Amino acid sequence: MCQVKAKCLGFGLWGGGLPHLLLKLEYSLCAKLESLLACVVQAVADLQIHFNDSLAREATLSDTPTHPRQNYLLAALPTSAQTRLFPHLKLIEVKLGDVIYESGQAIEFVYFPTNCIISLLYVTLTGASAEISVVGNDGMAGIAVFMGGESTPTRMVVQSKGSMYRLPAAELRTEFNNHTEARMLLLRYTQALITQMSQTAVCNRHHTIDQQLCRWLLLSLDRLPDNHLVMTQELIANMLGVRREGVTEAASKLQNLGIIEYHRGHIRVINRPGLEELCCECYSVVKRETDRLVVGNIKPQISCC
Repeated sequence: MCQVKAKCLGFGLWGGGLPHLLLKLEYSLCAKLESLLACVVQAVADLQIHFNDSLAREATLSDTPTHPRQNYLLAALPTSAQTRLFPHLKLIEVKLGDVIYESGQAIEFVYFPTNCIISLLYVTLTGASAEISVVGNDGMAGIAVFMGGESTPTRMVVQSKGSMYRLPAAELRTEFNNHTEARMLLLRYTQALITQMSQTAVCNRHHTIDQQLCRWLLLSLDRLPDNHLVMTQELIANMLGVRREGVTEAASKLQNLGIIEYHRGHIRVINRPGLEELCCECYSVVKRETDRLVVGNIKPQISCC
């Protein structure tokens, strides 16, 4: 008997053992291939969903007529102020990550978002960052223009793409200096923004990452036309000034509770009442002050007619 046959007999691979082993290997290989194929199919399905979501959001942003009065602050201006300022407004499109101002940069324009969000960030010398406040259709970016500072130590970055109106800083400064009604409105908005900044500091110090994420999601949703955000967990972590792992864990909890759906940077809130219930009081404090000081009973204009 040859040595190979002897070894095969010793391992039970001859006379029926070898075909059995090959059959087991075949079954194992098929199972792994089926599992891999299922993963590929699921990944393709997820990509298709996200692609369709992106197309739907693009369609929403492009099909919705834009008018200055879609911004609450512009809508709250007296008619005489609108008559003076609206001819100087220019509609611009911005995308995620666009930098509006750098720290210390002289402000030449102010911005009034309609369906996008701007984040005011402070970036440390080490490169770490934390969000101080968010600006959407509730207000404007560039309050230093009429507060006398002309610049700000914060960096302003687009958090959610969309449209906003740009106004030369000189025009707003003139309006603020010469017209009481506009001045009082802008000061009330500044008070609301200070409240948001103060409450953000309180939240970051005393509340959990889970609660901070809930607050951040709700403040962002209030400033968007739908319940869909495009934002990676890493970017959210940078906004909140926390570790990415903490955001991942908090987002997973919300998804398991059926509050949000999260796939590859796309966040969809599917249970807003549940999100508000899980949030700390910081969100409601900010919302009440914004509604009291700026929004009131004003409804942004949807059509451009």
